[in-house]
Amino acid sequence: MKLPENFIAKMSGLLDNEAEAFFHTYTNEKASGLRINPIKISSEQWERLSPFSLQKIPFVQNGYYYDPDIDQPGKHPYHAAGLYYIQEPSAMFVAEQLDPKGTEKVLDLCAAPGGKTTQLAGLMNNKGLLLANEIHPKRAKALSENIERLGITNTVVTNETPEKLAERFPGYFDKILVDAPCSGEGMFRKDEEAIEFWSEQHVEACALQQRKIMDSAYKMLKEGGVLVYSTCTFSPEENEQVIEYFIEKYPDMELIDIQKPPGVDNGNPAWSKTKNSELAHTARLWPHHLKGEGHFAAKLRKNGTGTPVRVKQAFSNVTKNQVSDYFKFVKESLSRIPFENLFLFNHKLYSLPEDCFDLSGLKVLRAGLHLGELKKNRFEPNHALALALKQEEAVHTFSLTDESDNWLRYVKGETFSSEGDRGWMLITIDGFPLGWGKEAKGTLKNFYPKGLRIQGA
Repeated sequence: MKLPENFIAKMSGLLDNEAEAFFHTYTNEKASGLRINPIKISSEQWERLSPFSLQKIPFVQNGYYYDPDIDQPGKHPYHAAGLYYIQEPSAMFVAEQLDPKGTEKVLDLCAAPGGKTTQLAGLMNNKGLLLANEIHPKRAKALSENIERLGITNTVVTNETPEKLAERFPGYFDKILVDAPCSGEGMFRKDEEAIEFWSEQHVEACALQQRKIMDSAYKMLKEGGVLVYSTCTFSPEENEQVIEYFIEKYPDMELIDIQKPPGVDNGNPAWSKTKNSELAHTARLWPHHLKGEGHFAAKLRKNGTGTPVRVKQAFSNVTKNQVSDYFKFVKESLSRIPFENLFLFNHKLYSLPEDCFDLSGLKVLRAGLHLGELKKNRFEPNHALALALKQEEAVHTFSLTDESDNWLRYVKGETFSSEGDRGWMLITIDGFPLGWGKEAKGTLKNFYPKGLRIQGA
């Protein structure tokens, strides 16, 4: 791996006698990790069920190292069922610092591809309201797909600028995560393309953008609310110096000390312009101190006791008549009505999160849980609904196991022979929902989404 000369010189100056150990990490393989999804499975269940050779990550909950030379969890059906999210180990540290609750309104401002969003939703136990925003349309689509796969129901996905959201949601959120776009120095081992884009000018441009994003985040944070800022870069200009700028500009923002497990270090006040000792409350994850890539995190509270700002609420916009086919489907196919607060959005039926804001005027990709589509005289359930259910909530199920190749036939889109004419059936893998099938006259038609199907052998 050929690192930029200016980067080598800069890091050598910053790290001094630790530089040799730091640069030696570039001769090692990157760490690979997965984080289980507590919405679907507990750590005790997972450790009984896991088909992989795993090792616990010591500095996060629900995180495990895996060996990519032995296991390929991305190709296992449990991945398609949303039992876990494949994520770089150090990146798992950040969302836990926000400590979101299921009674709160939470914003993930720069959310794609969804690692931290899905972790926040799990910490919230799929309750409350989580807004996941991503400014880039293609990345926002990937974010939405990951939220669907993990069975998340409390999240609205938008594709907006931070500035527009700040106009819409002044003082609205209890907790905000800003996992800021950065120069990506901490990801060089994981993504060698990041090396090609690196320059001192790029670092400066990122730092400017990060300050603007933080200005928007400040406007949206309630008094008494908590904000976590993070990057996957080593650059002080994008880390300590962004936080230094932020607390100087907004004196009501107070740094909160991040508890640091072994291997996680304090931020370095000496790398700021004012040498502010409070910056030691921030956290740095270094690849030569732990098994993971580079990350930075800062946690701040907005002091004050102002009245929370009222934002217009969204209300159900459907009549019983309009959704009679949905309720017919529920009666025939589900053991209870699992999702309410129904909302028609772009001709699709959604279940909105609790206390959801008005969606009008926003670029919304996912308005909570996508239940399905109201077609002529029938309701067709969406894949997202299958993944948000539990096996026992379906009247009819079709069981697959990871020990046979039937699950592979299903994710390829093949039909199955079955026993009767029972209509919609929840397809499961070892008891976990994988998608829909529809049984008619002894044939189970496959409704696994075409865009997710495995092609070829």
